[in-house]
Amino acid sequence: MKMSKMYMPTLREVPSEAEIPSHKLLLRAGMIRKLVSGVYSFLPLGFRVIKKIENIVREEMDKAGSQEVLMSAIQPKELWEETGRWTDFGPEMFRLNDRHERSFCLGPTHEEIFIDLIKDELKSYKQLPLNIYQIQTKYRDEKRPRFGLMRSREFIMKDAYSFDKDIEGMKESYMNMWRAYENVFERCSLYFKVVEGDSGAMGTGDLHEFMAMSNIGEGEVVYCKDCDYAATDEKAKVIYEVKNVLIDKLEKEEVHTPNIKTIEDLMEFFHIEGSNFVKTLLYRVKEDIIAILIPGDRELNETKFANYLNIPEHELEMLDEETIKRVTNAEVGFAGPIGIHKDVRILIDSRVNKMRNFIVGANKTNYHIKNVNIDDISGEEVEDLLLIKPGDKCPKCGSELEIDRGIEVGNIFQLGTKYSDGLNATYLDENGKAQKFLMGSYGIGINRTMAAIIEQSHDDKGIIWPLAVAPYHVIITVINPNKEDQLNLGEELYDELLSKGIEVLLDDRKERPGVKFTDAELIGIPLRITVGRDANKGVVEFSIRGEGEKNNIQKEEVYQNVKKLFEEQNLNI
Repeated sequence: MKMSKMYMPTLREVPSEAEIPSHKLLLRAGMIRKLVSGVYSFLPLGFRVIKKIENIVREEMDKAGSQEVLMSAIQPKELWEETGRWTDFGPEMFRLNDRHERSFCLGPTHEEIFIDLIKDELKSYKQLPLNIYQIQTKYRDEKRPRFGLMRSREFIMKDAYSFDKDIEGMKESYMNMWRAYENVFERCSLYFKVVEGDSGAMGTGDLHEFMAMSNIGEGEVVYCKDCDYAATDEKAKVIYEVKNVLIDKLEKEEVHTPNIKTIEDLMEFFHIEGSNFVKTLLYRVKEDIIAILIPGDRELNETKFANYLNIPEHELEMLDEETIKRVTNAEVGFAGPIGIHKDVRILIDSRVNKMRNFIVGANKTNYHIKNVNIDDISGEEVEDLLLIKPGDKCPKCGSELEIDRGIEVGNIFQLGTKYSDGLNATYLDENGKAQKFLMGSYGIGINRTMAAIIEQSHDDKGIIWPLAVAPYHVIITVINPNKEDQLNLGEELYDELLSKGIEVLLDDRKERPGVKFTDAELIGIPLRITVGRDANKGVVEFSIRGEGEKNNIQKEEVYQNVKKLFEEQNLNI
């Protein structure tokens, strides 16, 4: 492509709306433009990257035995009601009615639609296993769209669904997709970790997330350097050592704590550590009020809380001040489990059951009770309601855990019979008996993968695209296209490389050299050829984006240099 005819509206200034490098650079490089909040258009350069990533995904999915289809983005309410997700999915679902007042949604995911597709077609165990996928636009009404392509309301996703006759087959399909995903992200030159994740409202079996490591990632990745344990912060099991478990129980005592409400202030008042307190957190879940008891030096993991109640997280709501006063008979900050309103359901983290002589709110303004023990409280024990924090021990080997940030670019779920139960999807086994399909669901965020690559591969000048996903492989910059020898050599190399299957940009614009070099750095084309004053000698400058070394080579050597880099990265021309 000749840049003199290309639509590439680059920007010199950083757009005020952009917060993270990928968002800033995609806008500045003329690869995307915002339509409205959370909705973006892809311009020629950006769309080429999207297609490159899609093709890598497509190749690996096809290699793994999956078959591509294309389903509708408009989905009828009835299917979602059969699985119970019309309500459970929550406010992120775009809902609409047609002219006949029939309800639909814009698909945020496609489990129901895929199983509806096959349930009347797959009749026998002989037709299993089956794995089908699509690459399609999804829609989610994000409360706070942000970070450009990271959290948008419209996005491109590869979603695949496997159908098996038994658990062993489902697990085999799961691992097959795991290997395919590793291949995809390795080919995209991403540094990633595979971690245990929380399935939420999606399924009932194993879930793993593929996290591209980045300090701007919205997810926290918990991992152990001494073993293979890795999980999201939502999923990570907390190993919490309770202190003073063997001390004698003491008599309860009410203590005046004037206007002292926070754990930090209480620690200073009592001159003890936070582990000697028990927090009482109050939530409303629909019509119920729930008190959660956790050690005072820890935070509640709302995902684990919601999973215990078997509800989506959006149904959790912190209790309002007026209701807190009603159920505790006290101002906010003095809630506790003793003497709270009888209709309040109490959930107790299992570690609290082992604590001795701890301090809780007295349900009385300006008072706490010390020397409380589990015998004084009535409630339900929950194994783990705690959020992981730095310094916690690995549940697998006992070493200290590390916590970094990451961008979720892919996930794989074992769904079991959750959706085949809801939609009554069955096949006939070897004995002619009806059995439910066991499903898996597998997603890759194409837009997110694009953004994650930039987050991991950029500098202060612009993007540094890996060769496999770059919009073009080579950029030829003609310093002065008014000089015939330079323009002729640039076009000669352009034609030669194109004829050999290399994707080339020819910067033949009548712009100052500084503008051309700035744009070349910004858009991040990996291989750079500069045609300048030595054009009459057949000499050009060859360099690689992101590397400082520049070499003068003869024009006859250009293709071999390009070919060598393709071979080093195991890429075909």
